Amino acid sequence: MSEMIIRQARESDIDEITRLDQLCFSAPWSRESFRQEILENGLALYLVAELPQSGELVGYAGIWAILDEGHITNVAVHPEYRRRHIGEALVKVLMEEASASGIRLFTLEARISNEPALRLYRKFGFREAGIRKGYYEDNNEDALIMWAEATAPDGAEASEK
Repeated sequence: MSEMIIRQARESDIDEITRLDQLCFSAPWSRESFRQEILENGLALYLVAELPQSGELVGYAGIWAILDEGHITNVAVHPEYRRRHIGEALVKVLMEEASASGIRLFTLEARISNEPALRLYRKFGFREAGIRKGYYEDNNEDALIMWAEATAPDGAEASEK
């Protein structure tokens, strides 16, 4: 999708992010959770994908930066806008922003059954590291724990000096 803006989430986006989460996930976060993440959590960064013509938010992604590790909390794309590389763009920018601020390792959990998400994360170098049994409360599904190293601007893995 060529016409899209990826920017940091702001207070005025909270209702739309909450709506997207409800559309995308069977166990969505509350509005209050997003409010706290965006306005109060100094360790969190949330980005949104916005259509410039309409201002509609079609996706969002979040990360917690803890020391030199980034825990990707959520990646969501409106069902009507999937398969247009929006999730890929969000993850790319999220990882670039986090890497620029000192994040060297990334982690996340994904449903074992969510093949589209797993394919996306593998594109960014995420590898399986373990399983969290019964992680998802809505159906007791297991989560796949994945890790990736930050990459340098030339695409090489970042190394400590």
